Amino acid sequence: MMSINRYRLKHLVESGHRPAILISKLLKHPDRLLGIILLGNNAVNVAASAISMLIVLHFLGKDAAVAATGITALVLTIVLLIFAEVTPKTLAASYPERVAFPAAFILFWLLRILYPFVWVVNLASNQILRIFGVRAQSSSNALSSEELRVAVLEAGRLIPESHQTMLLNILDLEKMTVEDVMIPRPQIVGIDIDGDWDDIVKQVSSSRYTRLPVYKGSLDKIIGTVHMRKVLNLMRKGGLSKAVFEKIVSEPYFIPEGTALTTQLLNFRAVKRQHGLVVDEYGDIQGLVTLEEILEEIVGDFTSQTTNLHEVFQKTGDNTYIIKGNANLRDLNKQLKWSLPTKDSRTLNGLIVEYLEDIPAPGTSLRIGDYLVEIIRARGATVQTAKVQLLINNNDEKN
Repeated sequence: MMSINRYRLKHLVESGHRPAILISKLLKHPDRLLGIILLGNNAVNVAASAISMLIVLHFLGKDAAVAATGITALVLTIVLLIFAEVTPKTLAASYPERVAFPAAFILFWLLRILYPFVWVVNLASNQILRIFGVRAQSSSNALSSEELRVAVLEAGRLIPESHQTMLLNILDLEKMTVEDVMIPRPQIVGIDIDGDWDDIVKQVSSSRYTRLPVYKGSLDKIIGTVHMRKVLNLMRKGGLSKAVFEKIVSEPYFIPEGTALTTQLLNFRAVKRQHGLVVDEYGDIQGLVTLEEILEEIVGDFTSQTTNLHEVFQKTGDNTYIIKGNANLRDLNKQLKWSLPTKDSRTLNGLIVEYLEDIPAPGTSLRIGDYLVEIIRARGATVQTAKVQLLINNNDEKN
C-alpha cells in the first residue's frame, strides 16, 4: 500500500480501476489503514504465541514447557520474522500492485466491519500524539520543483533525453526573469522615424528582424513597433510613404523588469503579442524581449544565435578564452559548461564591474571564484574584452 506509485494510482483511479479506487480511499486516512493492518498483524502474532505454548504444553508437559519457554520464543521469533514479516513484506514492496490490488478488497471490508474498534484505537493513539504536539495528517503527494526535477532525471528511458531537457528548462523558467533573456538596450535595432526616408526604406528592405521598434530621435521616445510583413506588402504595391508607415505602427508593449519568464509567457499569450520592451521602475527602457527568446530557453536554439555566440569568445589555450564584455553570462555557462555567477549580473562586463565596484583599467586582473579574469581592453565605463581562464586545482587534475 505504501510503496505503490501514487501518480500511477491516481491515473488508474481516473480511469475507473476499482482496486485503485479502494486503495485511494484507504490511503486518504493512513491512521485507519495502519490501524486495521496492525490489528490483524498483532492478532496473528499473539495467536501464534498462544498456539505455540499450547503445543509445547501438550507434547512436553507443564514442567518441560516452562524450561523450554526461551527456546520457544526464539524459534517463534525467527519463524515469524522470516515467514510473516521480512519475506512477505519484501515481496510485496517489490510487486506492490500485485499485492495491494487484491488486498484492497479484504482491508476495505475488514475496516468497515471492525471500524468501531479501529476508531477507538486511533482515538487513543491520536490523543497520545497530541500530548507531544503531533497531529495525525494525511500524507501529501505534492512535489516541489526540485523534487519534480529529480523525478524527471530519474525517469531514465521512460522520457527521451531531449524531452527531459525541455521539462527541466520549463522548471528553470520560474527562476529566470525577462532580464536574463532580453536584448540589452545598446543592441536594440530600431527605426528612427525622424531620420531620412530613403535610409528608413533601405533599413526596412535589408532588416533580418520580423518586428522593429519605432522611435523619434532616441529610444526613450518610443512610439510603437512595426511588422516588416506589412511594410514589405506596401512596398510591393507601391503604396509605402512616411505617412502610411506611421499609420501601421502599433502601440508599444511594455514589460516591468523582474517579471518571471513563466509569467511573461502567459502575458504574451493574453495580449497576443510576441515581443515587448523591458522598462525599469522609472519607465526607462532596459531592453527588448521576444517570444522566440523565451521559447528557446525551453526547446533550445532554433536560429543561428548559437553560431553568433562564438563571435563573442575565442579559445586561446586550455580553459582560456578571450571574451567580449557584452557576452551574456548564461550563454557562456551553457556553451562552455562553466558556472560563472549570474545572480547579480547579466554580462561579463557587469560581473567584473560588480565585483570590483569600480571601472577597471586594462591590465587589471582579478579572481572570481574558480575563474581568473584579466582586462584586455576597456572604453569609457565598460570592459570591451577580457581574458578568462578556468582554474583547475590539484585535486581536479588528479581526478
